[in-house]
Amino acid sequence: MATLADVARKAGVSAATVSRIVNGSPKIVSEELRERVLRAVQELQYVPNAHAQLLARSHRTTVGVIVHDVSDPYFAEITRGLQRVASEQGRLVIICNSYRDPDRELEYVELLRAHQVESIILAGSGYHDPAFTKSLNAKLSAYMATGGRVSVVGRHKLAGDAVMPANEEGGYLIGSAVFSAGHRHVGVVAAPRQLTTTTDRLAGLRRAAREHHRTLPSKRIAYAEFDRDGGAAATAALLDADPRLTAIVALNDSMAIGALSALRERGLSVPGDVSVVGFDDMPIARDVTPPLTTVRLPLVEIGARAITMALDAPQPSPRVEEVPAEVIHRESLAEPRD
Repeated sequence: MATLADVARKAGVSAATVSRIVNGSPKIVSEELRERVLRAVQELQYVPNAHAQLLARSHRTTVGVIVHDVSDPYFAEITRGLQRVASEQGRLVIICNSYRDPDRELEYVELLRAHQVESIILAGSGYHDPAFTKSLNAKLSAYMATGGRVSVVGRHKLAGDAVMPANEEGGYLIGSAVFSAGHRHVGVVAAPRQLTTTTDRLAGLRRAAREHHRTLPSKRIAYAEFDRDGGAAATAALLDADPRLTAIVALNDSMAIGALSALRERGLSVPGDVSVVGFDDMPIARDVTPPLTTVRLPLVEIGARAITMALDAPQPSPRVEEVPAEVIHRESLAEPRD
């Protein structure tokens, strides 16, 4: 592999001159000299060392993104928005999957700091864990003290700017849709308890229940992993505990798809026997059978906003941008049978 010194010898110039030209230094060189160096670079197929370029430049061009799992459609959509803006702004994105392991998130923050990334974006849900939050905040504050920027997606008690999806409001809207349709026996397929996203969406559902003079007893709430298999297992548990259920509210679309599968295995039709609704409006929500009534969050836009805030000039105080939710009515929700 050709080195900078090889290019300098072939072009008949100093290594410092090659470095200035390759790294885009503002120092003026003649056009003839520039062409000679670039011709040598092409002939030798020289690739600059990214770490050396980082040290040579005052402006950092890499962004670190920590998500729970980029294979999850929710995070895939957010990441799509992030990468679109990153590409437009000439940034490289490093994506780190924490798999909802708080210790791994702490390790990734340290690793991204070591790589001197320009900004860190935490796109996963917050945790109800004061000790973890304190540790993470300390690491992020130390990073920001060196000029790094931080933005988060969701409700976190963390330093930095934040993009806030309307999780509580979305829970309220989808709950209102279910209760307004006449459902009294409603089961909830919930995500892990320690996630703030779970807390907020459940709070919205409970608010809707109170307004419609309904209840959501604990026996009708099943907690599971935030994925398709978790949704199927939780739905089966809910039906075993209360066969009278006429509606299932899943706290994301992947879990809702699992609910559809569990109901199909039991020979129950949707929405004839049991209505099913989801949350997030993943692209697949419109393609399943029946198409899924769900809460739409503009996930691509959320990702774009998060990285835009992280690349903006620092502000005197942290900013919070709220992103609204809306219910998308499709065929999976109907009035219950008498």
